Amino acid sequence: MEALEAKARTIITTDGEVDDMNSFLRYLLYSNEIDTEGIVLTSSVYHYAGDLEKGIEPFRWTGESWINDFIDQYEKVYSNLCIHAEGYQAPDRLREIYHIGNISYKGEMEKETAGSQFIENYLLKDQDPRLLYIQTWGGTNTTARALKSLEEKYSRTSEWAALKQRIEEKVVLYIILDQDETYSDYIAENWKIKVINDRFSFWHFAYLWKKVNRNLTTRLSSDWNYDLKNKYGPLLEKYALMGDGNILEGELPEEQRGSDSYLANNSEYQRYEFISEGDSPSFFYLLNNGLRNDEDPSYGGWGGRFSEKNPYLFTNDALDYNPYTQQFESEYTLTRWLDDIQDDFKARAQWCVAKRFEDAAHYPIVRLEGSLNRQVEPGEKVRITCEAQDPNQRSLYYHWWFYQEASSYTPMDRLKPSYEDIEGFVIGQSAESVIQCHPMIKLEGANTPQVTCYVPEDIKPGQTLHLILEVTNDGEHSLKTYRRIILTAKEG
Repeated sequence: MEALEAKARTIITTDGEVDDMNSFLRYLLYSNEIDTEGIVLTSSVYHYAGDLEKGIEPFRWTGESWINDFIDQYEKVYSNLCIHAEGYQAPDRLREIYHIGNISYKGEMEKETAGSQFIENYLLKDQDPRLLYIQTWGGTNTTARALKSLEEKYSRTSEWAALKQRIEEKVVLYIILDQDETYSDYIAENWKIKVINDRFSFWHFAYLWKKVNRNLTTRLSSDWNYDLKNKYGPLLEKYALMGDGNILEGELPEEQRGSDSYLANNSEYQRYEFISEGDSPSFFYLLNNGLRNDEDPSYGGWGGRFSEKNPYLFTNDALDYNPYTQQFESEYTLTRWLDDIQDDFKARAQWCVAKRFEDAAHYPIVRLEGSLNRQVEPGEKVRITCEAQDPNQRSLYYHWWFYQEASSYTPMDRLKPSYEDIEGFVIGQSAESVIQCHPMIKLEGANTPQVTCYVPEDIKPGQTLHLILEVTNDGEHSLKTYRRIILTAKEG
């Protein structure tokens, strides 16, 4: 029988913008799925606390207390969440691992801070065999300071080579935009640390979501989000929406998206529409939902799909075919999942208020006969059987589909992409279709528990087919469980 991976573990670094706050709120709802090892407040080019002794004024600084404010709200629903899923960390534990990092100025990494010392000591003592993902929602400066401190203290000792190698093999930076220069100027120059860099797809679940085809953003609308904010208890009441009256102390007037004046000056938005969660893809990537997103950045999943630039750098310029625009797009590797992402969010929000297990939806339990990785022959008929049950005895629906772009059988290298930018920011990459968009991989029983996949006769040794199974329950706030089966043509 198939086996799923262990939980990912992570340290979150964040600079405290409104979209960071929304991402952190959602993260709390999903925190049972990930081992949270630390939460560190940092600066970025967009937000810093200032240093009056050096004559540096604060810039768009929203303070140091908002993390604990959100944890306080989480505490009010914590016992309820524990009714519906195991693994939620106690609020006091989250408060214990929250630290203030390098926040005085953009890219400041000269001073050791509580946050940098926390990361430094964690890396020094870390014996966990799992990878450690450091999510970077702001700048990398506090992480850079921690690595620099280790270099300064140990580079002349006999321990250094082994310590440096262990950190390089274990740490993965998931960066949302490069929000200061400390990665390029220090980390990349001195460390061979793997980086997953979302340079632009995140914009389409952030402030530029209006550029996404409307068929993909129905769950970012006013009605959908007003319901989310007002029906699911004290934690969701903190979720920031357009024109909802939420004013952030320290933020610029023109960035106060909760204000009436912002709506008046930006008529494309309606009250209670989605604002942004540009940092959420970094933990979507880590969720063990069956898409195996974190096994290989090129597989794709809720966190997007990435291509390898070198052994240490993956960037999100992989392309998926968007049927609504009829072209290949980097952002569609993320936006193709938006309905599922939002439906899942609202179902978990219901856990905050449902007092009994039977009063809310839960994930279908799915088992497959055989391995998730299978060797196949050209022309072979591969039969895969799923066994599934619903914890609440709801009816289940099955859907199998072929993830063309993630499969090496598909000749994606023929695409000639071009970049799109706004005011100097690259926001995406796209290409006109020059390959067959949906090769005819025949599937029988695509909406049943048992599927038969006809392997193409022309598949070459080593080429792969990625087959996705979705099992969804019915009723209000349905939930979906995925499985990805990778079929690889035998060598020789």
